[in-house]
Amino acid sequence: MTALIAIPTNSPLPPWQPATWADYQRSRDAMDEGAGRLFFNEGYLWVDMGGEGINHSRFNDLVTLVLFLWFSQKLPQQTFDSMSGCLLEKTDCQAASPDKVLYIGGDLPRWREKESRAIDLEKWRVPDLVAEISDTTLATDLDEKKQLYTKLAIPEYWVVDVQGARVLAFRLNTLRRYQEIDVSIALPGLPIDLLTQTLKQLAQGMNNSEAAQWFGQRLRKGENA
Repeated sequence: MTALIAIPTNSPLPPWQPATWADYQRSRDAMDEGAGRLFFNEGYLWVDMGGEGINHSRFNDLVTLVLFLWFSQKLPQQTFDSMSGCLLEKTDCQAASPDKVLYIGGDLPRWREKESRAIDLEKWRVPDLVAEISDTTLATDLDEKKQLYTKLAIPEYWVVDVQGARVLAFRLNTLRRYQEIDVSIALPGLPIDLLTQTLKQLAQGMNNSEAAQWFGQRLRKGENA
């Protein structure tokens, strides 16, 4: 089997491809850092070779700014660690590189020389939240990747729909299924609709710093939308 399954950037996204964990490892090892993103779930592999444009990048950075503002204004004593595109692995079963990975509090994964660059989820705890910025990938983010993050037991999952200017948020329930939520649990009390309204500011012409300022002003006023 070909080691690296490339996704052409000028054609519709292909389906996930049957693959073994060894195929995933070869794809991972053949890919330069930052050159693309990998996803593997129990016998299926998807390689995102990039090609996302201005909107994806701008919305992605806006989410980072929003996270910073939320913690600085609402939970200033709470530590957090935000990472973009970091690879998560559960050996032989699952791997993913979400657009956003958020750890809240301590017990953070640390890289040591000669170790894998991926976060080994058999060694480290799972992130408190992951997010996908969905410009051209909304269908797979709400289907295959959602199933993948369920298997990885990610407590909260956000899908940032760029074209629809909305956030869809899901929380893992006691039945180990994702249930859509209106208020974040990882960021206690944060209304998901406020995130959506912030995205709409960006979609309507603000740059991401202006949209982040708009979000921050709503937080200071105690507004939910």
